[in-house]
Amino acid sequence: MKDYLRAELTSALQALSYPAVDLIFDKPKVAAHGDLTTNCALMLAKQVGANPRQVAQAIVDVLKLDAARIAAVDIAGPGFINFRFAETAVFDNAKKILVEGPTFGRSAFGAKRKTNIEWVSANPTGPLHAGHGRQVILGAALANILEWTGFDVTREYYFNNAGNQMRNLGESVYARYRQELGDEYLMPENGYQGDYIKGIAHTIVEEFGDSKRAPDDDKELFTKHGEQWCFDAIKKTLATLGVKHDVFYNEDSLYKTGKITEVVEEFKKRDLAYEAEGAVWFRATALGLESDRVIVKSTGEPTYRLPDIAYHREKFRRGFELVIDIFGADHIATIPDVLAGVRALGYSTDNVKVIIHQMVAFLKGGAIVKMSKRDANGYTLDDLIAEVGVDAVHYFFVMRGANTQLDFDIDLAKQQSDSNPVYYLQYAHARIASILRFAAEAGFDLSDSKRFAETTNLTLLSSKEELDLLKLLADFPAALKNCAESYEPHRLTLYLREVAEAFHRFYHEHRVISEDKTLMQSRVALCLMAKTVIGNGCAVLNVHAPEKM
Repeated sequence: MKDYLRAELTSALQALSYPAVDLIFDKPKVAAHGDLTTNCALMLAKQVGANPRQVAQAIVDVLKLDAARIAAVDIAGPGFINFRFAETAVFDNAKKILVEGPTFGRSAFGAKRKTNIEWVSANPTGPLHAGHGRQVILGAALANILEWTGFDVTREYYFNNAGNQMRNLGESVYARYRQELGDEYLMPENGYQGDYIKGIAHTIVEEFGDSKRAPDDDKELFTKHGEQWCFDAIKKTLATLGVKHDVFYNEDSLYKTGKITEVVEEFKKRDLAYEAEGAVWFRATALGLESDRVIVKSTGEPTYRLPDIAYHREKFRRGFELVIDIFGADHIATIPDVLAGVRALGYSTDNVKVIIHQMVAFLKGGAIVKMSKRDANGYTLDDLIAEVGVDAVHYFFVMRGANTQLDFDIDLAKQQSDSNPVYYLQYAHARIASILRFAAEAGFDLSDSKRFAETTNLTLLSSKEELDLLKLLADFPAALKNCAESYEPHRLTLYLREVAEAFHRFYHEHRVISEDKTLMQSRVALCLMAKTVIGNGCAVLNVHAPEKM
């Protein structure tokens, strides 16, 4: 309905020779005022030099709305334009839920736009700690939302297997290897202390004995064993969560194929790189940044900005039209440098969307749980999954906007009560499933929901609770589109919570099972719609929708 109204209002503004504005629709704060409202008249008033109510009246006067869709239009307050849906439109939209079933909510909004979403990309220097979970789940949910709304999505993991952190991993494994052999050998100053390092070292002892005791400056064998163990552990955790990537892009391939050197040479050709103090600098000030940046250290080692620039250029070379990066807040300072570097290579960054998520605090028994990859007593993502379950991990990590601090209450996530939002949603689905089983036993054939829709008289659903639920359920495709447009999966959790609450209000006010079989069929159909929407929403969020609880 929003798309229909947006098109009609756009035509009205053109007819009045009013400037175009971003047409936003919300639900009125007072339900009696209608189903949708827009403040476009208030936005236009100053531009057209008229009172907002006069602008609103002018717009309403030229609007040509289909009476079968919009039953009433009125102006409220300082100039809000309110719309009330026609009941026939409500029933027709609702029937689509039964007709489309498991595909209801999918759309062509993305127009098959070739999209790369890169996330997780944790260094393979240890298992994923619990804090990584926010990015893991955020990216998985957003990728699903984009796919449901018609984008051609490639899910990618940038495998950071080059640089100082990998040498540090090799040094840490080597130190534990020497200790396994009984030698007094100190860990490196910033070494990885986790018990997993001991485990990796133990496997090397089992395979090679003491034959690798002799000093090896690059510790390549120890680095490779550590990298493989860590990456296997990361992929196993992702698999437990049902999170899949289509591409694992190795950072070291940028070095082996000469992409790093190629970028430096290109910068030099464009007079955007120069040598000073033994290092190579990126002339970032020429592109509007405050200071130039070192991209190759005096040791010959690139800084992390350089491979990131090369990697993003490869994304464009691979034909992606939309590039989405999900980073933790600790990356925020480097993003302008990388984007400037990409622009310097001749690529527009208008279609690069960088999502920054804030950190997570884990609460357990009222205290913050400590986590660190370098600490032997860190709290891993596997630990969190084991404690609260896969569903709670998926739901809790996307309950808040990425740009806000998230407090993950472990005790709440384990509760089986209405206070636990994922339990509340799943309980609604299970309750509906129970009603539908009873309806099937009473003789209703629910095996073909499309045929069931054709034989059901939805006009009997005339109460406020029934109509409110019908309207809300029909809004599922728009809710998904809203999430895709804003890149904010948390909005889907808000919508699903609203659906569960609306269903429970309906359920407590109206008997589904009754002697009136025609009315019962209408309410069973409403239950089936609610189950479909909740189930589809849960599928997008990778949350299990149970038939029983």
